[in-house]
This record gives sequence, structure tokens and C-alpha cells, in this order.
Amino acid sequence: MSLQVEKLEKNTAKLTIEVPAEKFDAAIKNAYQKNRSRFNIPGFRKGKAPFEMIKKMYGAGVFFEDAANEVIDASYPDAEKESGLEIVSRPIVDVEQIEEGSNFIYTAVVAVKPEVTLGEYKGIEVQKVKADVTEEDIEAEINSVRNKNSRLITIEDRAIENGDVVTIDFDGYVDGKRFDGGKGDDYPLTIGSHTFIDTFEDQLIGKNTGDECEVNVTFPAEYHVEELKNKPALFKVKIKEIQKRELPEANDEFASEVSDFDTLEEYRKDIQEKLLKEKQKAAATENENRVVEKVVENASMEIPDQMVDEEVNGMLNDYARRLESQGISFKKYVEITGMTADKIGEQMKPQALKRIRTRLVLEAVVKAENITASEEAVEAQFGRMAETYKMEKDQIKNMFGEEQLKMMREDLAVQEAVDFLVAEAKLVD
Repeated sequence: MSLQVEKLEKNTAKLTIEVPAEKFDAAIKNAYQKNRSRFNIPGFRKGKAPFEMIKKMYGAGVFFEDAANEVIDASYPDAEKESGLEIVSRPIVDVEQIEEGSNFIYTAVVAVKPEVTLGEYKGIEVQKVKADVTEEDIEAEINSVRNKNSRLITIEDRAIENGDVVTIDFDGYVDGKRFDGGKGDDYPLTIGSHTFIDTFEDQLIGKNTGDECEVNVTFPAEYHVEELKNKPALFKVKIKEIQKRELPEANDEFASEVSDFDTLEEYRKDIQEKLLKEKQKAAATENENRVVEKVVENASMEIPDQMVDEEVNGMLNDYARRLESQGISFKKYVEITGMTADKIGEQMKPQALKRIRTRLVLEAVVKAENITASEEAVEAQFGRMAETYKMEKDQIKNMFGEEQLKMMREDLAVQEAVDFLVAEAKLVD
């Protein structure tokens, strides 16, 4: 195998790889052995026709695709290693010469890890995020718990108000015809929840139990059903019941029922402490993000498009797995939303670019400051993983090969770079 490397613009490179003819011819013979059962040649039992006969009937090119794939799979890893480049994308392959008895030549265009020029990264000054718990925060938490412990009281002496829970029958029409999903019986609807489209809920305010009314709305342009987008609709609605939420009074009895404390004062203090811990954790994360974002902003680099595409593909795969864990396939999701993988990927590009830039800058800080992951940090990480997966630490260790361990150390070093930047930063009030 011979290799030529050509540097292209925007941190890409083209590898031209030439494989000796004898290796390509051997791959053609392998393709014949694998595929000969597919050919029916008069005078021969299926799968028994000799190579030369199939070649005469169909041409040697009938085996080229499989042969090319075999040769590329075998030669590319060596070419990547020999190139000396830090390649960060899958290759875009183009066959330059393919012919029996001749050297097989192909090119592979790849993205190369960009060089990062760090700007100012030590002593970065950012506005500090504070972790204060206000009385309003405590009241909001108490009210949230009161709401969860509320009960519904049937109302018969007044009309519907905002916040009420009404039970309705509804029947929807578009262009004078019923549409799928437009009918419901004994449906509980909280007024003001914006569960239904447009001003549906608002139009029920002022109606009484037993009333029958018509509600006119328009489906939004981004509605998930294509044929209903931007369409005006008429719903015939019957009000069957009106209920309001009755919240428990915030007193000692309430506190003892919803917590381990006997008094409201003790309960409030516990809420304050928990909220403070949550806010401190959130503030620390936000301060960290602000420092890193400023360091990234000060750095310069040129990101190849292929690298962004790779990141987007990874994000799409992760998104599809999360959907499947919730019981919905990615295919079904795009049908429901009217989106496509390309549209979703386009929306993900800014986040993908941000991820890439952040990782590259932090890796540059690791290199500049000679940061390495300590053995203690590695052991701690194994411990966390063992706890997460309910396994023994040694079992986790045995699952890690040399490459996986190397990647773990790199990830830990990047996190230590973040800690270093935050420690060096000036957080101002």
C-alpha cells in the first residue's frame, strides 16, 4: 500500500491510498466465493458456476463493490495510522481507479483535529451567580406541596373561573367534518393550563354546568398533524361538571402530614436548607459555565464541517435512544411532529459546534498546563461507576480495555482543567 497526504482548507485532508493489484484481485475472488450462489448460469448448478464463466457473462465489475469494500476496510486503518494525522471524522471515500489486474486507488477526505490558539484563560473575570433563598422561594415550595395535596370540590353555584377543573364532552369539526382526535367524553380540563389549543379554555370561562356552547379556534402553524396546520376549527362543548381545588391551610398540622416535622416553622427551615443546597449547586454549575464560556470565547480555531456533522449524528443517535427509552421510535416521532432528521440535525448544529469548541479549548488547557488525571481520580471514577451500576469496582475495571481507560483519563483531565480555570477565575459580585 502507498499513501499520499494532501492538506486541504479548513482543517481537512485528502488521503490517496493505492493498494497493489494482487490484493484487489484476491478481494475479487473472495467476493466471488461469497456471492456465487446468487448467479444462475445455464449448464451449471446454482452456485457452482466457475469464476471465469460468471465474469464472461456479467463482467468482472459484478464483484467490484464487495471487493472494494473489503480492500478499503483492510487498508484504511493502516493509512490513517501512517498519515500521522489526528483524524476526527469518518472518511468520505471516492474510488479513483478500479479495474481487475490494476492497482486499486481511492481517496479519503477526512477532518483533522483543529489547532487551538488559547487567548486569555487564567484569571478570567465573570459575574458571580449568587445562591440566595428568598421568602418567595419558600412560599412557592410550600404552595407547590399544598397544591399536590389539594382536593377537588364540586361547584354548582357559579360559572367557570380560571384555575377550575371542568369535565367536558367535546366534538371537533374542520371544514364541517369531524377529524381524528377531535372528540372526547368526560374529559377533565384545567382552565388556564393551556392544554388545549389557542383560546379554547378562555372561551369556557363564564359558562355554567349543563351549558352547551361552541368554541372557535385555529390550529397553530407548527401543529403536529399536517392537515390541521393553520386550520380554523369548531368545537361543540358540553359542560358536565365544575370543580375547584381546595388547598390545605399551611399550619402545623399540614407540616406534620407532609414532612417529618411537627411544626410549620421547622418545615420551613428544612425547605430553606434544601433550597439553599440546590441553589448553591446550580450557582456553582452556572459560575463554572460562565468561566468556561469566556475562555472558549477568547480562543480561536477553525472547525471542519465534517467534525460538526459527526457531532450532530451522535446527538441525533442519543436523541433517538432517549425517545425509544420513553416508548416511541424516532420514525414515529418525526411522523407525529412533521419534522425530519435533517431538520432536527440543523437545529442541533449550534449546540454541536459549542460542544466541539468547548472540548477542544479544554483539551488545549490540559496540554498548556500539563494536567493529568491522578490515580486517585481514576479510582474515584471507578467507584462512582460501580455504585451507579450496582457492581463491584473490580468488575467495572475488568470491562475497561486500554483504549477505554485512556479515554477515561482524558475526560477526567478535562474536568480537572475546568476546576483549574474556575479556581483561577475572578468571580465578581
